[in-house]
Amino acid sequence: MNTKEAVARRIIELCEQRNLAVNALANISGVSPSTIYSMLNEKSKNPGVVSIKKICDGLDITLGEFFSTPEFDDLEQEVK
Repeated sequence: MNTKEAVARRIIELCEQRNLAVNALANISGVSPSTIYSMLNEKSKNPGVVSIKKICDGLDITLGEFFSTPEFDDLEQEVK
């Protein structure tokens, strides 16, 4: 799994935990639905930290809480 995939999985996980649709997440975080959808599919190769921060603010969690999961701990190095 790469970092982009881990970010997408984390967003989906957080939406499922809170019973939120992607559009509802967009509304509470001030990020457009198209931006979130692009983070969830192959359009966005590099999800922006500002967008992730806005999502965290909307969910009332910190960036640390967002990234504090085994998926991010186990990522392989992407620089080759």
